[in-house]
Amino acid sequence: MNALARTAIGLAAIGRPAYINLGRAGVLPSGREVSDMREVTYAVLDAAYTEGVRRVDVARSYGRAEEFLAAWLDDRGYDDVVVSSKWGYAYVGEWRMDAEVHEVKEHSLPRFRAQWERTRSLLGETVSLYQVHSLTLDSPLFTDQALLAALAELADTGVRVGFSTSGAKQADTIRRALELEVKGRPVFTAVQSTWNLLERSAGTALREAHESGVLVQVKETLANGRLAVDPPAPLVEVARRYGVGCDAVAVAAVYTQPWADVVLIGPASVDQLRSNLAGAAVSLGADTLSGLDVLARTPEEYWAERSALIWR
Repeated sequence: MNALARTAIGLAAIGRPAYINLGRAGVLPSGREVSDMREVTYAVLDAAYTEGVRRVDVARSYGRAEEFLAAWLDDRGYDDVVVSSKWGYAYVGEWRMDAEVHEVKEHSLPRFRAQWERTRSLLGETVSLYQVHSLTLDSPLFTDQALLAALAELADTGVRVGFSTSGAKQADTIRRALELEVKGRPVFTAVQSTWNLLERSAGTALREAHESGVLVQVKETLANGRLAVDPPAPLVEVARRYGVGCDAVAVAAVYTQPWADVVLIGPASVDQLRSNLAGAAVSLGADTLSGLDVLARTPEEYWAERSALIWR
């Protein structure tokens, strides 16, 4: 499968006015009005579709991302776009840049039912994958039999059920979640986890998942913009040699992972999209990849830095 066919556009950075990604402020409209962000979303999706990308990832907590995507699909009339969404976080920022809290997580049966109903009302049958948003080892989901049964029921309707992960214990979360069964069948057949040049701790668990037939989606390929806005010197040198941006090299490194079925990027503009997608044409050699191993952080370091990023 070619790289573009493995690529998904994530709308976390453009479905709401504030987010933690670096590199947004200089490319988004200063007012961040709903109409402005809808226009940006349309432009990014149009450009991605023209480039050959057919996957889009959203979530209930991404502000109006599901609404924007639904309207874009309706306006354009496309029927070949693969849509994934997530439930668990609720957006509570009220479209304010200075909101004290932007999203709140709850892994409960009532939250799942309410959010799935809303997702389905907006996106209909275009959603082929619905995921638990940001699963961690302390989630009550692991012991909530009623919730697990409801997720299994959704899977029985033909919608693939998965989960995303976050935090320093991603690998443990992945393995534990993939062991969950209802009536002898696995609850989850897809996982979306962070893996990038800085945070590689989930790699082995993701490879195991892929080899067992689970769909693996990789998020935060640019470490929320850190690899593009403030790239480390070894990455800058590789980008110079290949004649592309540091973002393209970082994305290309994820494409080299054979277990990465889907590679997510989250551009905030058409220019960022095109710069990211340049990574699809970059073929990193083994020596180059090994030279970038020096960038890896411990999971604890990576997630501490991520938690310090400011919503803006």
